[in-house]
Amino acid sequence: MDLQGLKITWLGHSCVRFETTSGKIILIDPFLKQNPSCPEREKEVKAVDVILVTHGHFDHSGDVVEIARKHKPAVVGIFELCSWLGKKRIENLKPMNKGGSQVVADIRVTMTHALHSGGIEDEGQIIYAGEPCGYVLEFENGLKVYHSGDTAIFGDMQLIHDLYKPDLALLPIGDHFTMGPREATYACRLLRPKAVIPIHYGTFPVLTGTPTEFKHLAGDLGIEIIELQPGQTIG
Repeated sequence: MDLQGLKITWLGHSCVRFETTSGKIILIDPFLKQNPSCPEREKEVKAVDVILVTHGHFDHSGDVVEIARKHKPAVVGIFELCSWLGKKRIENLKPMNKGGSQVVADIRVTMTHALHSGGIEDEGQIIYAGEPCGYVLEFENGLKVYHSGDTAIFGDMQLIHDLYKPDLALLPIGDHFTMGPREATYACRLLRPKAVIPIHYGTFPVLTGTPTEFKHLAGDLGIEIIELQPGQTIG
């Protein structure tokens, strides 16, 4: 797939880094230091302009506070999660909610639905941190990328296609806590992207879905499935 100058790096699990044509760095779901699939060289963030968080679970938000305090990026999340981050002395918060859009670092960010849970652990207690979400990012080169976050299949993925027409989708395939390959294949039928990068698999033994199975099931859809290794960059 032609990314038109955009660079995408999968950092393992659901963490993805984008580098735009103007040099902006966007990080989604930073779970790095305790992420067994993240390469050692990538565990320390050197620079970031925007962080987007899909929900509060540790394997998506684990390094947000530390990175945000150090680099002072814009931090995008659902309202309640941003309220919690504010209490952790995080600055430059950009709260929003599902169905809304905002422009951050020249990128149009639209928050979409996700079907999952979204509590966050704080001092040994799980507290409410808003609902989980996904994002559609429209970059300055016109490319549209959908990161679903953790989710089950839901029929309104059809609306994400109808409204935003993402060129590229990042979808979980690990099963157990999210969609597996079978459900991700059906999601592709609804979303109709040009290409898919599978994420949220292989990190822990319970996440048994594989790209091989996903490719087999989705083989007749005519969609490019881009299997990355943690730390690998395309674009």
